[in-house]
Amino acid sequence: MPFQSPQHKTYDVIIVGGAIMGASAAWFLSGDPDFDGRILVVERDPTYSACSTMHTNSCMRQQFSTTLNIQISQFAAAFVQNLADHIGDIPSVPQLRVHNFGYMYLANTESFAETLRANHKVQQAAGAATQLMTRDQISTAYPFYQLDDIILGSINLVDEGYWDATAVFDCLRRSGRARGVEYLHNEVVAMTKSADRARVESVTLASGDVIGCASLLNASGPRADRTARMAGISLPVEPRKRYSWVFSAAQPLDRDLPLTIDPSGVHVRENGGGTYQAGAHTAIDPAVDYDDFTMDQAFWQDHVWPILATRIPQFEAIKVTAEWAGHYAYNTFDQNAVVGAHSEVTNFYFLNGFSGHGLQQAPAMGRGAAELLVHGQYRTLDMTPFDYSRLESGKAVIEGAII
Repeated sequence: MPFQSPQHKTYDVIIVGGAIMGASAAWFLSGDPDFDGRILVVERDPTYSACSTMHTNSCMRQQFSTTLNIQISQFAAAFVQNLADHIGDIPSVPQLRVHNFGYMYLANTESFAETLRANHKVQQAAGAATQLMTRDQISTAYPFYQLDDIILGSINLVDEGYWDATAVFDCLRRSGRARGVEYLHNEVVAMTKSADRARVESVTLASGDVIGCASLLNASGPRADRTARMAGISLPVEPRKRYSWVFSAAQPLDRDLPLTIDPSGVHVRENGGGTYQAGAHTAIDPAVDYDDFTMDQAFWQDHVWPILATRIPQFEAIKVTAEWAGHYAYNTFDQNAVVGAHSEVTNFYFLNGFSGHGLQQAPAMGRGAAELLVHGQYRTLDMTPFDYSRLESGKAVIEGAII
């Protein structure tokens, strides 16, 4: 598919990356009554076949250890389940819901059990419906688990589970285009800064086009550092490989399977129709090439399947029907989002580093980025704790519930 050329020579906002994070920011920006500028979204792969958006569990949770992350997911749940109320300017907006099978965290050590208890207090204070469960309570509610090593569990059955992220992504793009957002199949390959090095004045595209911008938003997922380096900025975000498998069970479970996070790190969830989706990463978890999506067949056979069959004995007889590798945009600093403007290149904005929970955070993060670009400050959720400046000061915001 050949690259396209932009319709204009300059734009008020150029968004690098058109997956769900860039699409969300563009949609909120185009809907702000105080903004009437031009928005260009540059996406290198308009099929989105390799982007993180298309490689996820498509689930949301409120079981985080920080109040802000909980609030971000709470907004996502409200946004998704009231999508037609938010996006009313395009036809065929679906009525969506969250399939509330919940996330089940299983603790097999007292230290992890104490972490779940501490997280539970934060979650309840933020209005989440998280419940702690003893081993006997888990066994009664979900008798298919083998729980000999388990001390405590944590689950939330309200606004926590599967949602149709592809439908939301499609609506954000369609509505954005209807509002005048320009989506361009091309790739940003260079940036030119002002003489004082304080602003990005233009970007060069792979097609050779050079376009000016008032502001630039980096929403390029696992390629975030590559994009930042074009402006002379270093960003601690790298692609980390995550494996997924969909399988059918010879003896399907008799009730919904929560997205179960085994103490080993392997996770598995309900997929519907007697099928399930599992995910994991290798113990050695290096950064990988941006285009490396090769599978590790031995990892499933020697590690993941045995763990699944031990935790859920009915999964001893299963058949893999699909498998893929995707990338986390992994923030090596503290596994939390990086947002806001750069301290020196003042019109370069970040929407990066979500470390595996970006899909569910896209509605709130897109809204926050738009607020910052238009108004110079957050007007709803205050995302300041995630500002780029914390990387410079060394003040990490630790999220203790990363999967």
